[in-house]
Amino acid sequence: MALPALAQPLQPAWRGFNLPEMFVLPEDPRWPEMTLSGRGRFQPNHFRWIAGWGFNFVRLPLCYRYWSRPENPFLINEAAFAPLDEAIACARTNGLHLSLNLHHVPGFCINEGLRDAFLPPEPFNLWRDAEALRCFVHHWSNLARRYAGIPSATLSFDLVNEPARCTREEHEVVIRATVAAIRAISPDRLIVIDGLDAGNLPCPELTDLGLVQSCRGYAPHELTHHRAWWGGDHRLPPAWPLPADTAGRRWDRAALEAFYLPWFALRRSGVPVHCGELGAHHATPHRVFLAWLDDLLGVLGEQGIGFGLWNFHGAFGVLDHGRPDASTVNWHGHRLDPELLSLLQRHHPA
Repeated sequence: MALPALAQPLQPAWRGFNLPEMFVLPEDPRWPEMTLSGRGRFQPNHFRWIAGWGFNFVRLPLCYRYWSRPENPFLINEAAFAPLDEAIACARTNGLHLSLNLHHVPGFCINEGLRDAFLPPEPFNLWRDAEALRCFVHHWSNLARRYAGIPSATLSFDLVNEPARCTREEHEVVIRATVAAIRAISPDRLIVIDGLDAGNLPCPELTDLGLVQSCRGYAPHELTHHRAWWGGDHRLPPAWPLPADTAGRRWDRAALEAFYLPWFALRRSGVPVHCGELGAHHATPHRVFLAWLDDLLGVLGEQGIGFGLWNFHGAFGVLDHGRPDASTVNWHGHRLDPELLSLLQRHHPA
């Protein structure tokens, strides 16, 4: 039986950043460029700077193994949520909307092949094992109880990062069960779901639930993940427009508009749409990156779709990104990219 939609789902005019300080565990040595602030702790200054620059959104991609372990994934260490409590308090103090996202969940992570090389594998599969679904619901129910008093204007739940390696039917079962459990505890909680195929395909079969749906801004992949060690073999210098990707397809602003047409149709049908992640790796030439990003944010902005840059402080961000061809200035001991910041601000009118 379908759940009723929320009476007035919020349209997320959110524009801001991802803070990935808890998206991988401290013992995983492969992501230093993503977690320059240190792992497991968020920086209050980041919230202040984001708000001070005129943005209104932060997304926290999280690994459940900070508060639980695969050996006993039903056991939750409540004390380990202290960094989330502090982040939510910082968001409220600075007038930001904060979205809690489970990036690595019991039974699934989009980076599965990379994860298993260093970390214990998951004990089950979220999409196919009833026990995995029960565990996933258990974790979200715990978070729903913990934060039941925080209004949806401040806090949303983004259920699972970039679902993949599942059918639409398998995904739908997981989402409906989890939404029902959360709303049994916190009926008005604003809930976000990422699109299928790693965030690229909308889910019209779930529109009756009154959810926000979240797309991704990583097309074309040859540009956004140029020479990223986890992102495939993209060694040819990218350009914008891109004459041809590996499939021979030309990319320009018109191609971006065509790529997002299913999301625009969803948006026009009344479903709130947000782009939870977008950006490009620091090996992408700066001029190419800025030209592509300007077109992408323009295409999304014309449809009222906000964004979360991946990330804030690090290889994709505005602070300390390490792009060798970018001019930066000192910002409280960090290197700030003023051109990138100005572009983002231009696409977030006050």
